[in-house]
Amino acid sequence: MDFFENFWEIFWWLFIFYAFFAFLWALFMVIGDLFRDHELSGWWKAVWILFLVFVPLLSVLVYMIARGKGMAERSMAQARKSQAETDAYIRQVAAASPTEEIAKAKALLDAGTITAEEFERIKSKVVV
Repeated sequence: MDFFENFWEIFWWLFIFYAFFAFLWALFMVIGDLFRDHELSGWWKAVWILFLVFVPLLSVLVYMIARGKGMAERSMAQARKSQAETDAYIRQVAAASPTEEIAKAKALLDAGTITAEEFERIKSKVVV
């Protein structure tokens, strides 16, 4: 009988621990969304923050119900923006420098693989 009493007590503490961290995660998501939203005025942001400080659980629930769709849209827009910036950075780092491209084209011209017109076309693309 002692085992089952301890089991349910441990289960209860695990549930409380999980619920607490889930609440903290939701709270930080709401605060992050407040500052990500450029359409909401500073006064409304201040009001939401005050409610989050004094009535946190109710405020998080009301915010997610009232502004949940916009919250998801802003989150997706931020993810797309981050992905685009990452892709642009990778392309920039992975691409050969203009000097390298011209040197490769010059080597092809010297080997007779491309004509002088093709060399100039490649050079003009790289320089722009």
